[in-house]
Amino acid sequence: MKLQVSATRMELMNLKKRVAVAIRGHKLLKDKLDELMRRFLEMIKGYKSLHQEVESLILKAHNHFLFARAMMSPIDLHEALMFNPENQVTVNLESESVMNVSLPRIQIQGELTGGQYGYATTSADLDIAMQLYKQVLPKTLELAAKRRGLELLAAEIETTRRRVNALEYVLIPNIQETIRDIVMRMNELERSNLTRLMRVKEIVRSH
Repeated sequence: MKLQVSATRMELMNLKKRVAVAIRGHKLLKDKLDELMRRFLEMIKGYKSLHQEVESLILKAHNHFLFARAMMSPIDLHEALMFNPENQVTVNLESESVMNVSLPRIQIQGELTGGQYGYATTSADLDIAMQLYKQVLPKTLELAAKRRGLELLAAEIETTRRRVNALEYVLIPNIQETIRDIVMRMNELERSNLTRLMRVKEIVRSH
């Protein structure tokens, strides 16, 4: 669709500059989109790998806990689980910039010390389960950060893709069509002026 502008040389120059800027912007956005997609695919691989690891840890921990519950009395199991020593664990939320997208990063400082109960009345399966559950927490937080990062990247990819498509299929073609129309109208005007000049010359010569 042609733009509504005057068919003048000044407008033609402005449109040529505008289309040049739009083409450069399209290339930059296309490069950004390609890099975003590359990083997105890399993050998906990492997310899937970590997700499988977390699921495996939870499954193993749950199986050991079920064995422990079957072998221990309900009272001993309850007392072991109620033992809750004070933990000094700090969760820091940081960020990493990827193509101007701020992705969350979680850092855990300290160590969970759960499971420091008496071993006389507890099962070895409970010990294993508690150790596995302690491994699950930081990995689950990391998994949540990766998921949020993927959501943010996906939103940025969609926004960038819309801009690329708007430039490639709407703005640039419209400007180029307008430039062709102005050039054609200016050529027609030039031919019309030339024809009038020739007729004026013929009239002058005839007199």
